[in-house]
Amino acid sequence: MGGAVVEDEAQLTQLLKDFSAIPGKKVLVHGGGRKATQVASQLGIESKMVNGRRITDKEMLQVVTMVYGGLVNKNLVAQLQAHGVNALGLTGADINAIRSHQRPPVKMNITAEDGTSVSQTIDFGFVGDVDSVNGKMLSTLIHEGITPVMSPLTHDQQGHILNTNADTIAGETAKALAPFFDVTLIFSFEKKGVLSNPDDEDSVIPVIHLNDFKRYVADGTVVGGMIPKLDNAFKAIEAGVKKVIITQATAIDGEHGTVIQ
Repeated sequence: MGGAVVEDEAQLTQLLKDFSAIPGKKVLVHGGGRKATQVASQLGIESKMVNGRRITDKEMLQVVTMVYGGLVNKNLVAQLQAHGVNALGLTGADINAIRSHQRPPVKMNITAEDGTSVSQTIDFGFVGDVDSVNGKMLSTLIHEGITPVMSPLTHDQQGHILNTNADTIAGETAKALAPFFDVTLIFSFEKKGVLSNPDDEDSVIPVIHLNDFKRYVADGTVVGGMIPKLDNAFKAIEAGVKKVIITQATAIDGEHGTVIQ
């Protein structure tokens, strides 16, 4: 679930209720970017974003570690326990769940205030790109009746926590669990699904195939953070995940939203 859901009490309450009611084995992966921005501001730390991605310097790394791994994660665990779900909050460092490497500086096209595009080299700081997920260890916990609650933090095996995109963690975790279970991956956020018209909340695209995705990116139907979300979805399908659904946080029953095939 996306960070916007974490901030919306009504959506969060409904999602946790629905999540708890899902039969069988499950994993929850959460974001928390808006809460991190809020806490950073209270501490006098500026949040720097490039194309929707957070630049994580040493000060911001401390904030996201506290917020994602502590405040948000443990509140979710406590609320799930209240719903009868035996949840266990984890970062990627716990039980060596998710290893990553620090993202090197990358060249990006940045849109300036006047609408022009400028190529710049961006150093995202302590941001991790996933190398491996310990699917066997997670599956052992799951078989014991434990529901992992994964925060968007990983580690590099060198003693460093790294800020990592929650959608990427969800996709990589689903792929790592595919050899052990029939996995359905649900990306839940504030919209009803992938929209053909961002101004029309009901313009949900029911099914997207890979060729559709490429066309939607080319013609501007799909932009911003939805591009990496869909990219992760198709990679998950390719790696053996049975189904991927992108839907609203209040509709995670598998009957609504956009299905990725």
